[in-house]
Amino acid sequence: MYIVAALYHFTRFDDLAAIRGPLLALAQEAGVKGTLLLAHEGINGTIAGPREGIDAVLAHVRALPGCAGLDWKESTAEDEPFLRMKVKLKKEIVTMGQPDVDPTASVGNYCTPEEWNELIQAPDVVVIDTRNDYEVDIGTFKGAVDPKTKTFRDFPKWWEENRERFHNKRVAMFCTGGIRCEKSTNYLIGQGVEDVYHLKGGILKYLEEMPKEESLWEGDCFVFDGRVALTHGLDQGKHREVCHACRRPLAPEDRQRPEFEQGVQCHHCVGEYSEEDRARFREREHQIQLAKARGERHIGRDETGVM
Repeated sequence: MYIVAALYHFTRFDDLAAIRGPLLALAQEAGVKGTLLLAHEGINGTIAGPREGIDAVLAHVRALPGCAGLDWKESTAEDEPFLRMKVKLKKEIVTMGQPDVDPTASVGNYCTPEEWNELIQAPDVVVIDTRNDYEVDIGTFKGAVDPKTKTFRDFPKWWEENRERFHNKRVAMFCTGGIRCEKSTNYLIGQGVEDVYHLKGGILKYLEEMPKEESLWEGDCFVFDGRVALTHGLDQGKHREVCHACRRPLAPEDRQRPEFEQGVQCHHCVGEYSEEDRARFREREHQIQLAKARGERHIGRDETGVM
């Protein structure tokens, strides 16, 4: 059984290269895999490994400048969710593209799962899902607004185009683990929205703590590792694989659709790639099957681990 830890923390890092080397070396020595992003604004990512290894990496991160208050969410996986360990240097740990956004200055009001249920059923509250469209497609909160954004960079533009729809409304936002809402709530506060709320710990914390019979969540929650999606109790959801071409999550019935070709395309991306692309995908799938026949895991199938 592997321990999976999803973490993020906003703090000021000055020398990213000096942080990256020791962090990567420790994780590799501890048998931990996944992806961690480092930027001057903080750290974000998901890692998996043995209990002792995860504890060692978390202790190391908590000892970094400003990270003593690091919060993270844990779950388990029967199979190893990642193929390698990566520590990447980025401009942002979650890319919004708004240089004036600063979650360390101010964020919205945090809500526990219990408070969230009451809040989002109030008639003067609009609930906004800040995740990407393919994530929303497989699960969201009942009645939530789907901005249909391809990336988080699209959210500010969507808000500017739709803000009048939510005049005189309290705004409640949510995401997978909470990191997007740190930025999106700060952004809305900067736009003059007074009553802004977000789900503390994100969907993952909600699914962990909220009993299914009391839950307002519908469907699966996409996660950025080999498990693909989780549901109530952080059990694995019905979406257990992604299309190797477009990386969108697939349910068992999606494999039965006429557009599906293993490793090459699914109903989501059937018209998105050229014949040359599909030829490359077929060759990659051939190599994956050869590796499988040898009892090996093909390194080309990698997951990001970034929320």
